[in-house]
Amino acid sequence: MNSTEKPLAPPAGALVLVTGATGFTGQVLTRQLAAVGCRVRALARPGANRAPLADLDLEWVTGQVYDPAAIAAAVNGCAYIFHVAAAYREAKLDLEAYRRVHVTSTRLLAEAAHAQPGFRRFVHVSTIGVHGDITQPPATETAPFAPGDDYQLTKAEGEQWIQGFAARTGLPVTVIRPAGIYGPSDRRLLKLFKMATWPVFPLLGFQPTLYHLIHVDDLAAALCQAAVHPAAPGEVFIIGNREPISIEAIGRLVADELGRPFRPVHLPAAPFFLAARLCEIACRPLHIEPPLYRRRVAFFTKQRYFDTTKMRTVLEFTPQMDNAEGLRATARAYLAQGWLPIRRAPALTPKENQA
Repeated sequence: MNSTEKPLAPPAGALVLVTGATGFTGQVLTRQLAAVGCRVRALARPGANRAPLADLDLEWVTGQVYDPAAIAAAVNGCAYIFHVAAAYREAKLDLEAYRRVHVTSTRLLAEAAHAQPGFRRFVHVSTIGVHGDITQPPATETAPFAPGDDYQLTKAEGEQWIQGFAARTGLPVTVIRPAGIYGPSDRRLLKLFKMATWPVFPLLGFQPTLYHLIHVDDLAAALCQAAVHPAAPGEVFIIGNREPISIEAIGRLVADELGRPFRPVHLPAAPFFLAARLCEIACRPLHIEPPLYRRRVAFFTKQRYFDTTKMRTVLEFTPQMDNAEGLRATARAYLAQGWLPIRRAPALTPKENQA
């Protein structure tokens, strides 16, 4: 797909199921599907906030994604499934809780889809986290798995299960591994954006850390394209921008957009990993979120640099939002929503911003 083409999508009138529809990516995907005329059925857990999608004509199924009865009702009659639901990382979740959401749900959905006459495509959303730290960047879809926590481990298990099931049964499955997802209505990178407003911008370690990003609008469009592209069944695609970006460059872009000085300071990472480990040990028995944990420290130290050639050449999808444009737009949105602890300051001169 080039800049003048629209992404492919399921046809108007097709009945599609979206799990995790009330989440960040799920909401954007649901809106894109509704906009092209699909009949969207959304599976939402009890108590999920449906208000952001209240203006859409959706069919809701209430239940846990690992409940067989809810899955049977949700899949009935569907031609396409987008399995976006994921367990949010929380200290109170144990390995089995992650496994129910990432593995049991995948099994139930795939088995139900296989029993549907005329079923067209199962788009399974995994994560680049299954690869862990990229020791020989840039990594491709064939890089070895090296999950670093329960979330990534069970995501890898779910992906491996459905690939095996598809090979045995012929179920048309496409696996998507998104890079770091961001956008104006989500808070995943909010702490990093806030750090860009501080007097100094702390960086852990002394080597540049490269991170791959994908704007949520582009990810949703890629999911739609994966649902109908003839080359997608049986394939795995890493979805990310053409180029990675360093953590320092993210901070510099955000600071520049907000008119703030940017002063990076490098600190040794080892003491932070130790402190994070101690916080996790102390907080887990209390079922509270640790103020510092290893995954957040790893964000600043682990390489997440990928080769997205396959996405562009096989899936024929090219993201429309580059790193700079997307990050600046997100910074403006965060500021407009009052999520950043500043008011817009006058723009700095290039000399001031390099001070």
